Amino acid sequence: MHYTGHCHCGAVTFAFESEPIQAGLRCKCSLCERKGATMTAFTVAPAVFKLTVTDDALAHYRFGDLTATHFFCKRCGIYPFHQPASQPDSYRINIGCLDQVNASDLPFEVYDGAALP
Repeated sequence: MHYTGHCHCGAVTFAFESEPIQAGLRCKCSLCERKGATMTAFTVAPAVFKLTVTDDALAHYRFGDLTATHFFCKRCGIYPFHQPASQPDSYRINIGCLDQVNASDLPFEVYDGAALP
């Protein structure tokens, strides 16, 4: 399925291909707990992830072991995706930023990222 998404202001837009999204993932690390976002339960490979950024609006934040990269829009503050520590060369998508899916309607698993060293 073809998915499209964006931050709140539209300065960060993206698209990717994947199987239909039927469930999400929530993380309990100190950052994700505060974001409260439901992410894709799968990762998206860079080869199928198409990103467009207006005027250098995309920024990132790293903490802990500096492996995971959490991206956000510098204009509106929305977190659209991140590169997880477990697969730093791929992306997990904030389902709330997708045009084709309502994150509130999806079941989700909880990942205990807070238990990681």
